[in-house]
Amino acid sequence: MGKSLVILGSQWGDEGKGKIVDLLTPDYDYVVRYQGGSNAGHTVIVGDKKYALHLIPSGILREGKKNLITNGVVIALEELIAEMDKVKDVAGDFEGRLYISDRAHIVFPYHKLLDGLSEKSKGEAKVGTTLKGIGPAYMAKYARTGIRIADLFDPPYFRNRLESAINEAKNIAEKIYGAEFNLSVDKVYSDTMRMFEKIAPLVTDTSLMLDTALRKGERVLFEGAQGTMLDIDMGTYPYVTSSNASALGLCNGTGVSPKLIGQAEVFGVSKAYVTRVGAGPFPTELNDGTGQKLRDEGHEYGTTTGRPRRCGWLDLVALRFAARINGMDGLIITKLDVLDHFDEIKVAVAYEYEGKLIKDFPASLKILEKCKPVYKTLKGWDKSTSGLKDKDQLPDQVWDFIKTIEEETSVPVVMLSTGPERSEYIWLK
Repeated sequence: MGKSLVILGSQWGDEGKGKIVDLLTPDYDYVVRYQGGSNAGHTVIVGDKKYALHLIPSGILREGKKNLITNGVVIALEELIAEMDKVKDVAGDFEGRLYISDRAHIVFPYHKLLDGLSEKSKGEAKVGTTLKGIGPAYMAKYARTGIRIADLFDPPYFRNRLESAINEAKNIAEKIYGAEFNLSVDKVYSDTMRMFEKIAPLVTDTSLMLDTALRKGERVLFEGAQGTMLDIDMGTYPYVTSSNASALGLCNGTGVSPKLIGQAEVFGVSKAYVTRVGAGPFPTELNDGTGQKLRDEGHEYGTTTGRPRRCGWLDLVALRFAARINGMDGLIITKLDVLDHFDEIKVAVAYEYEGKLIKDFPASLKILEKCKPVYKTLKGWDKSTSGLKDKDQLPDQVWDFIKTIEEETSVPVVMLSTGPERSEYIWLK
């Protein structure tokens, strides 16, 4: 591997990136979260304990690593502090281990309120947001009414901006949605300043920190949140997240030059099948016993929301698209063992749309909703791969599955995850 590495989701999120980042962290000096917020959910199992991380990089569970939350992330302070408390048993003193960008925007209670009101108003057309206030926080950022971590170092300035933001949120809640708005400036201000005291020593210029590290040749592991198909620009818009969940978000999310970022390798993480949470088109979705079997075998319920995930066969049209826009150097396939007991395994290699065969992922949702997957059927292996660590133990049918993925995406499969534990993986390349 090169000096730096980007690990990101190749599908609609929930691909198992947390375990992969945790697994690879010992080879790196820094682990960096560069977009999204507490709507992300990265689960890492250490021994008999499970850690569900939403804001803090997965590298926090390894000693001696610097973990950065950079400017592209929107931060709910109460959730960050609660998460710090949960990992304190392994992180200990966060100074020297966790760094927070002074340019990161803050998610406030009024963002969460507006998120819920907006989603409710859409009725059946709702996006399926996690209701964590992420969308409204990014909206405020681009409307230039947002509040950044740096602003909290100047309390009078912060209070002035907060008062304007709360008045605006109150008008939206009451006049547009006809809802009650009971948040007071005094309470939000005092709560924020109290929480800020706990993280203030961790705040720094992470852009400068990363630039210096990369120029010195230190190794950086970039941890993407959500997945490529939820990217605000390239995903299944409008059923997407509010940030660039692909490699396209790296430079603006970290404040680092593309000349430095461009030296990194990119590995995409993909399940051996596909899941999705929330609304939006999903060409290979299975609303039958097979879909339920995938859900049951894979324990497919959201880390952040607890909602059951929609399940379907592996979509190589979407994966090929993700590989292209991210410039992937390798693919990591997770949850291979979920497919252990299927007689047949299908993968979508193309779509049929109005009698025509298409192999490129369309931008139009109206087209995508009418696309029918064209499947290649592979023979199942009906043998347990759970916990395997030696590639020579893999059944021949697994190699056929891998070969099909590589041929259709033009990207090598470099690793398989064969279970949730740290040790349950196989390097292939």
